[in-house]
Amino acid sequence: MRTPETIIISRTDSIGDVVLTLPVAGMLRKQFPGAKIIFMGRRYTQAVIECCVNVDEFLDYDLIEKLPLKEGVQKLKGTGADTIIHVFPRPAIAKLASKAGIKNRIGTTGRIYHWLTCNKLVAMSRKRSDLHEAQLNLKLLKPFGVIEIPELSEIPALYGFSKFSQTAPANIPMPDEKKINIILHPGSRGSGREWGLENFIRLASLLNNPRYKVFISGTKEEGSRYTELLKQNPHVENICGLPDLRQFITFISKANVLVAASTGPLHLAAASGIHALGLYAPMRPIHPGRWAPIGKKATYFVLDKACSDCRVSNDCHCMREITPEEIATYISNATTKFG
Repeated sequence: MRTPETIIISRTDSIGDVVLTLPVAGMLRKQFPGAKIIFMGRRYTQAVIECCVNVDEFLDYDLIEKLPLKEGVQKLKGTGADTIIHVFPRPAIAKLASKAGIKNRIGTTGRIYHWLTCNKLVAMSRKRSDLHEAQLNLKLLKPFGVIEIPELSEIPALYGFSKFSQTAPANIPMPDEKKINIILHPGSRGSGREWGLENFIRLASLLNNPRYKVFISGTKEEGSRYTELLKQNPHVENICGLPDLRQFITFISKANVLVAASTGPLHLAAASGIHALGLYAPMRPIHPGRWAPIGKKATYFVLDKACSDCRVSNDCHCMREITPEEIATYISNATTKFG
């Protein structure tokens, strides 16, 4: 392939998936410093993408999706892109890119429609791979000559996740620079296995320490379920229901620790460089080998066993068996430098 001038990265799914695709932008910036990089995503992920120094422009797929085919094609043509990378495959987007005449259209061999709409195909299978999701995304850069996949320890340097808003959220408690600021994020909006509210209640009680300032986060709807946690742990500050994702990202970046299951906020914390502690089920394909938080201070907790008992349920007893005491001890040991 000739040196690209304008590249579209297409990833139109959730926040965590978008975070784990930002290293693609980082690698492209490293390989082609003069190229314009456009990230096409869902509107609700725009704040995530705009925090990345390696992305020049956000392209709103929610807007494009509502356009008639001809207008959608014109919208893509208007970007001037000569390359599109279908990180999250969508038949409609593949069709638009083909009709828009984007010169280099990169997809995978596993999608039949990519054989009809893409001209640069990469042989890969996410389901059968032992690579992490961030590494799998980087495999799509093979047509650019990027053959060697970075080690997980090299991924954080590719995030470029640092353009945080300086505007503090109004009317909510903020992190205290003199304390260890810990965010507990119990929910997943129903998208995955959860550790269980009872475990977070116990963890919150273990973190009742003058060294710590503890917050609980989530959507407004999730926050209504945390009454018992707040009742039993009056030292916990409630920041549920923040209306602005960019402000929540800024809040995370000013904290020291975030504890959550495999959710978007966990990956935001990892990319922000704080202690991101992930709670996982020992089951493929949702295990940490594929979805662990990747960051300089990120880690995960999972039982050392193979289990598929909860494959048809979101209630994972193996995950719930990770003890709050284990998490509290890790936090204490990892943050001793704060005194």
